[in-house]
Amino acid sequence: MSAHAHTEDHAHHGHDDHHHNPGFFSKYVFSTDHKMIGLQYGLTAMAFLAFGFYLMMMMRWSIAYPHRPLPEWMGFLFNDTWKGRWLQDGKITGETYNMFGAMHGTIMVFLGIVPLGFGAFGNYVTPLQIGAPDMAFPKLNMASYWLYLLGGLVMCASFFMESGAAKSGWTNYSPLAGFADGQIVNQWLAGQTQWLVGLVLLISSSLLGSVNFITTIINLRARGMTWMRLPFFVWAMLVTGFLLLLAFPPLEAAGIMQLMDRVAHSSFFMPTGLYTKTEGLAELSGGGSPLLFQHLFWFLGHPEVYVLLLPAIACVAEIIPVYTRKPLWGYKSMVYGVLVLGFLSFVVWAHHMYLTGMGAAVSTWFQTTTVLISVPSVILLTAMIISLWGGSIRFQPAMMWACAFLPMFGIGGLTGLPLAFNLADLHLHDTYYVIGHFHYVVAPGILFGLFAGVYHWYPKITGRYMSRTLSHLHFWPSLVCMNVIFFPMLVQGMAGFHRRWYNGGDAYLDRTKELTNVFGKTVVQHIDLNILMSYGAWILAIAQVPFLLNLFGAKFFGRKVESDNPWHATTLEWATPTPPGHGNFEFEPAIYRGPYEYSRPDHDEDYLPQWTEPKRPETETAPAKSTPAHH
Repeated sequence: MSAHAHTEDHAHHGHDDHHHNPGFFSKYVFSTDHKMIGLQYGLTAMAFLAFGFYLMMMMRWSIAYPHRPLPEWMGFLFNDTWKGRWLQDGKITGETYNMFGAMHGTIMVFLGIVPLGFGAFGNYVTPLQIGAPDMAFPKLNMASYWLYLLGGLVMCASFFMESGAAKSGWTNYSPLAGFADGQIVNQWLAGQTQWLVGLVLLISSSLLGSVNFITTIINLRARGMTWMRLPFFVWAMLVTGFLLLLAFPPLEAAGIMQLMDRVAHSSFFMPTGLYTKTEGLAELSGGGSPLLFQHLFWFLGHPEVYVLLLPAIACVAEIIPVYTRKPLWGYKSMVYGVLVLGFLSFVVWAHHMYLTGMGAAVSTWFQTTTVLISVPSVILLTAMIISLWGGSIRFQPAMMWACAFLPMFGIGGLTGLPLAFNLADLHLHDTYYVIGHFHYVVAPGILFGLFAGVYHWYPKITGRYMSRTLSHLHFWPSLVCMNVIFFPMLVQGMAGFHRRWYNGGDAYLDRTKELTNVFGKTVVQHIDLNILMSYGAWILAIAQVPFLLNLFGAKFFGRKVESDNPWHATTLEWATPTPPGHGNFEFEPAIYRGPYEYSRPDHDEDYLPQWTEPKRPETETAPAKSTPAHH
């Protein structure tokens, strides 16, 4: 029987046996289908990213124009009562800036990029690529999304509480975070407490998701899908799942302990003999260790960087072979590289803590592991760059974003190397250099990779192509503005600009002639970069308008795809109907080869899909077509 006949036969039986017609709420709201949950994660994460970006734009106004009131168009989300409480004569104060800064970091990392990369792309694509009908635990998957949404809403709702939102930085260090909002009688109604409640909900969501991904990838692979036939995307999701499963519990424990410090007056992180300006000697049971919180936070914090990064690398690694018509160079090296990366990410965390006085021996250990972890990162980046060599490159929108990802991620990685050494870190710690380095990885790096994924899989998800004109209007200003924002930060950071100056260093300008003022002349030289960077941020916001028009408009007005495999790709998600229905496949998927069989000399077409049956000797003269039925 030909594969085509097998496909149709199975499709009919499958339709009879599994007729699925859920109601509106079952299908779109409380769905257990991995594809719908992936879309829910994606749209929710984009909404949170937009809010986090909005907070950043207000911070950039405060840094560039500290003496001017916030313009009306910029403060539109907040009502007059809120502005009267948190703005001074319309201007952002240091306290309000700290609130925006803490929530910007939290929202972008925990509510934006992780759910977009792991929750959205991981949920939608992973079961399709391994030939599974759904995730292993569909109801757990739904619970994971709703916990994530609840945690995000709890955090963001705290803006409108009497205390305002959290103000102790996105890292929430004790003892500062233990005292914050101490004036609130009921501590459960304090923004800082709500941040911790939201964090515990978000971590619980991630743990449910990670268990689900690991189980799905190990147990639900299609027949013939051996480990070395897995697309690199799936490998990256498996490693990301393990990172979340092993690194998040320590932070959940830390969050619960800090919550107890706030509401039950324990002292897990509050030391004895703590003296504050407002309260004098604090009444604490004492004996706690603020450093313990830092260790628990950064034990998550460094694997978290790779939780952010791996989904973006995975998207780019899937896209490059499709648009170069070449196999992914060094596939096995990349697989082993990502496994080593996952392991090493657990032994580098204290390079964030060189200033805590950990001693030369411990510093040397973390310096060494931090330099070592750059090796697998370089292997991944090099393999993807070499994959471009000699390729017949098609510059579709997805490929432009993928190509831009490579140098942006490279700059982010290279600027991190000086921070690996405690001697250099003493100077650069808490300066704009750290902000520039981290954001080169996260903003033009990771987000470019995720944008590439959106453009690449959009035809499969919706059955329509995105507009090329709008995609160019999105890509080029974003590429320019990202560098206009973040490259000057590296310059300012090496000059000593502190990352938490809410007025951008303006307070030093009047005192440039004082010999005791270290920063006076330096600030004069580099403070104008604040205005340049702020304009870059605002233009970047405008550049996202074409993307939003494209994302929602193409669903209704985009050109329809002409086949289930419009890019002529080889991985299994392109064997499903467009868009994939309940259960994903209309035939029993079986895998016969690796994931990136492009331009093979023994094959007529320039791609050989994983699911195409090999030629049998008796049918070589008239090979049977082996593509799934089109609908």
